[in-house]
Amino acid sequence: MTPAALSIPQRVVRMCGNAAAMIDRLQPLFALAMRIYVARVFFLSGLTKLHDWNITLALFRNEYHVPLLPPAVAALLGTSAELGLPMLLVTGFGTRFAAAALFVFNIVAATSYPDLSPAGLKDHVLWGALLLVLFFYGPGELSADHLLGRRFGSAD
Repeated sequence: MTPAALSIPQRVVRMCGNAAAMIDRLQPLFALAMRIYVARVFFLSGLTKLHDWNITLALFRNEYHVPLLPPAVAALLGTSAELGLPMLLVTGFGTRFAAAALFVFNIVAATSYPDLSPAGLKDHVLWGALLLVLFFYGPGELSADHLLGRRFGSAD
């Protein structure tokens, strides 16, 4: 059928289908941007902790109340997670694992700091939601996971 012969509902359906196809083509870029955004937040936090390790240890002793871990161990594990897991997100290597680990880390961070402001809580909710999207939908085509999946015949 020619476009002129289509009814109005058929034209609307075709337009929606074309718009959806265009949005689908942008998904890999959106997934990459999402991975970079979330990774940057955690990585910069890790760099801040490395900047002055004595202050970091003092914060873990006095401010952050990480359950079950001594403050020095919590500081070391937390800083390592904030530096290592974002690298996995940016490259898209082990993305679902990294997203799940950062999601749990994010919950621990938000609940371990008793003076977290409502604005800070909203940030943690946003980061958690983005990490869940990456966990459930995967890293997209612009990722090491996708390239390795194509090379070795497995999905993202």
